[in-house]
Amino acid sequence: MTNRLRADLVAVLALLAFVLTGILQPAEALTGFSNSVVIMIAGLFIVGAGILRTGLAQMAGNVLVRYAGDSEKRLFVLLLLIVAFVGAFMSNTGTVALMMPIVVSIAISIGSNPSKFLLPLSYIASFSGLLTLIASPPNLIVSQLLVDNGFERLSFFQITPIGLIGVAVGVVYLYFMRDRIVPKGMRNAKGDVSQPLSPKQLAKDYRLGGKLLQIKVPEDSSLVGQRLSQLKIPARFHMAILKIERKSMEGIKFLPMTFQEMAGPSSIIEANDILYVQGTASQAENLIREYGLLLVEQGAEAEKLVSKELGIAEVLLTPHSRLINKDIRSIRFRETYNLNIIGINRQGKQLLKEMSKRQLRFGDSLLVQGSWESIELLARETKDVVIVGQPQEHASVASASGKAWVAGAIMLLMVTLMITEVFPAFISVLIAAVLMILTGCVRNMDDAYGQINWESIILIAAMLPMATALENSGGMELLSEGMIKLLGGLGAIGVLGGIYLLTMVFGQFISNTATAVLFAPIAMSAAVSLDVNPYTFLIAVAVGAGMSFATPVASPTNALVMTAGGYSFKDFAKIGIPLQIIMFVVMMIAIPLLFPL
Repeated sequence: MTNRLRADLVAVLALLAFVLTGILQPAEALTGFSNSVVIMIAGLFIVGAGILRTGLAQMAGNVLVRYAGDSEKRLFVLLLLIVAFVGAFMSNTGTVALMMPIVVSIAISIGSNPSKFLLPLSYIASFSGLLTLIASPPNLIVSQLLVDNGFERLSFFQITPIGLIGVAVGVVYLYFMRDRIVPKGMRNAKGDVSQPLSPKQLAKDYRLGGKLLQIKVPEDSSLVGQRLSQLKIPARFHMAILKIERKSMEGIKFLPMTFQEMAGPSSIIEANDILYVQGTASQAENLIREYGLLLVEQGAEAEKLVSKELGIAEVLLTPHSRLINKDIRSIRFRETYNLNIIGINRQGKQLLKEMSKRQLRFGDSLLVQGSWESIELLARETKDVVIVGQPQEHASVASASGKAWVAGAIMLLMVTLMITEVFPAFISVLIAAVLMILTGCVRNMDDAYGQINWESIILIAAMLPMATALENSGGMELLSEGMIKLLGGLGAIGVLGGIYLLTMVFGQFISNTATAVLFAPIAMSAAVSLDVNPYTFLIAVAVGAGMSFATPVASPTNALVMTAGGYSFKDFAKIGIPLQIIMFVVMMIAIPLLFPL
């Protein structure tokens, strides 16, 4: 609660304390790391990255913004209702992981702080777990316990009225609290602050527009079969070939594949190649005439230099760079780093003519072009140059460009598999995560690992064995017996309220699944001993286990949004505890009405 140590470190320390005191065996302490929920969350981070990378999140956000118009209030409510609907048919953890990229994208597009939306996203996802039988593990747990004790299982929509009440109260509460949700240190921050320059913006800043030509090499051109180093095109024609695009049948049979490579001294020109040339049409006249080439497009968009394989980035010279006061020809930049220098920015002026003869000065920024691997390798060169922005991020976005429909299809497949329960939920998520990588929606395995929020993974995995620790130590039995003795004199309603409160309190520190497993048998035993309707007591357990609002460890969804939204322990308590008090009053009226004692 003091927030002096990171939450994941506190969780690991608690886990160590249980082992060192003998409450947990080492094997029991490690069960959280093999738990299907932890594996599922890791996979969902990758799925969410694919949704964001491909632009699907931006497209979905644009649709929401269009329907909401200029009203942030309408957008806030509409977003929460959509989250509730999605969460009714899949786990709240999956809902938050999938919706987070969309929510952040929307916040940035309207210039708002994502923190205003992320905590409500987690809370409403928790409420959505009460809308259908499959929406939350506690629902399935209490349903199975009813069957085990000779009662009818809960139907798919039997708990829905309770969920609708919860969603309605939650939306109204969060609507009026939305301005207090943002952490104090982030209240002046906007979603569009410190966004890295995109390759498109870099091309615009360096005025590359209108200076990129697409030239085709016919089969009868004298250029076919020649190596670029022999042609000396920059010296003879004052132009530079930046990229070669080539179609080949070497990939999948009968399907022509397009390959792209950075043009370098060793590049050999082949028939039907498309050359991306830096220069103007007037400069290209002699080149086209001499080699019998065809001008395909004049003033091509500079972002065509960006593809899955190739990209552009801005480079700054460091104060002690050995490149200062040397011209580009002498430093052999392309030979050393396998990158082309296609622009120089000196004190706000763009130097694009005869760059090879220019002497570099401290303060110059260079626009370089080449493979993303070469750009990332250059980013690790700290002595002479430093890369501006995040080339890895741009490379991932470029790799996934145009694949929004693929990401959408994978997401739909995952949701369908989870609804139909063809496989366990974590298997469905892993299938989707692997498909995101294989189809290029996520660039590669390194990118996939980089998208996983390991703080959340460690936090959840280390907290899951706490339920076992409570059971092994006898603490749970002591608490349950004490509760029944204390509240038995208040009648069925008193015991019902006590079970709800105890379930809710313990649910702030252990998973809702573990809480339901521990308290559902207690609720069943209490109902039988009091000779009242067990459905009432077990629904109270399912609802109480889902009221995970007061701590960041109360639910995986809270842990997911904690880092992204910049929240502290106090932020969850400040917003969550009043909501829990309101829901306790509401549910103590609603549950006995809908499921009479």
